[in-house]
Amino acid sequence: MGYDYDKWSKRFLNRSDITATLTHLTREQLQDDGSILSSVDVLLKILNDKQIIGSDVRGYIRGGHTAVCFQDAPIYGIGQNILHEKEFREELGGKTRYSSDGLIFLKRNVFKKGGRPVFYEKPEIAEGILPKEEWWRIVSYNLDDKENIIDWSHEREWRVKGNFDFDLKSVYVLLGTSKSYKEFMDKAGKHILENIAGITAITPIVK
Repeated sequence: MGYDYDKWSKRFLNRSDITATLTHLTREQLQDDGSILSSVDVLLKILNDKQIIGSDVRGYIRGGHTAVCFQDAPIYGIGQNILHEKEFREELGGKTRYSSDGLIFLKRNVFKKGGRPVFYEKPEIAEGILPKEEWWRIVSYNLDDKENIIDWSHEREWRVKGNFDFDLKSVYVLLGTSKSYKEFMDKAGKHILENIAGITAITPIVK
């Protein structure tokens, strides 16, 4: 018998550094009228729409496409990335890239919808390797200058070109604090609570 899905799944059970899931983290959003949607509000909008809208990540997606980003890391690794984001936010430009609230999907389901690992490389090299229609997968990576390290590989990023559509039954909700958990439970409708696959709290990791 070949290396089937059951064997593939069991491999992850015996490892703490890899996972069979992908995580998309949300962040608060400034609206045109000046109001702010909390990261939980953004999360609920995604769940109600059953769609994550692809973005250009402030111009970082190459090839003229938009994409939805995921992190390929176990929950503990996601927590570490969130803490790193908070600790170095000012040094990294002062912008909030993501919060501790998000959505978790089985990696196999994202793969079926076109999701793939990104290609970490110097862009000028990567563009010579990948066809232009795959440039949306390129993430700049450069260790040449020790005063200007470019390395986002700790996120083990995956991307889906364009938007990402899903069914509620296929998604797990990730909530980072007791405050966001209470906000989610207060605002989420019965339809969402009864149909999502589950809720995971990350509070003990990011405290």
